[in-house]
Amino acid sequence: MVKDLGSHRKVYSKSQLSEAEVPDNPMELFQKWFYEMEESGSEGEINIVNLSTIGKDGYPKSRIVLMKRFTWEGFEFYTNYESEKGKAIGLNNNVCLSFFWYNMERQVIIKGKAEKLPSNLSDGYFESRPYGSQVSSWASEQSKIVPSREYLDDRLEEFENKYPKERIKRPEHWGGYIVKPVSIEFWQGRPNRMHDRVLYELEKDYKWKKQRLAP
Repeated sequence: MVKDLGSHRKVYSKSQLSEAEVPDNPMELFQKWFYEMEESGSEGEINIVNLSTIGKDGYPKSRIVLMKRFTWEGFEFYTNYESEKGKAIGLNNNVCLSFFWYNMERQVIIKGKAEKLPSNLSDGYFESRPYGSQVSSWASEQSKIVPSREYLDDRLEEFENKYPKERIKRPEHWGGYIVKPVSIEFWQGRPNRMHDRVLYELEKDYKWKKQRLAP
């Protein structure tokens, strides 16, 4: 099977990233870009982010997760600690987050270290989730091989009966991570593939060094 995609081309021309608009702290620029995405009227979930981890087999693996908060300290998401990504983080907490905002022709690529959030923060977020999402956190043995769809449906029903809406609590195997960045790259599409790329790297004194990269 052959599918030639050589003719698939797009001209990027919506914006630029100049040194004059680049702040000293990359989180300021991330916040600016995120708010611009919110105001752009883009359909879909703009907090979608691609998370890459290194598994015990030595291979990288990427999957989509939802960022639930960002602060000066980093980027937060929630998952099952016993999932494939949770176990990978337990072995090697060096991870990469990649945002791609197609309608703004922008990417943000974050390398950092993932750490578990304090239990009280995970408890608070869990309480804010819809009941169906809460109970599925108990029912799903995430990343494990299961015999059938019926098995999953039966487990969901089992835990719905076990945990009425007013009594459900966060399972210990489920909670949040914060990715504390060591580098953040901002990529703005430009014509003729001469894209703007600005890289921030965290130095030993916790100040950010910024440099322009060739496209």
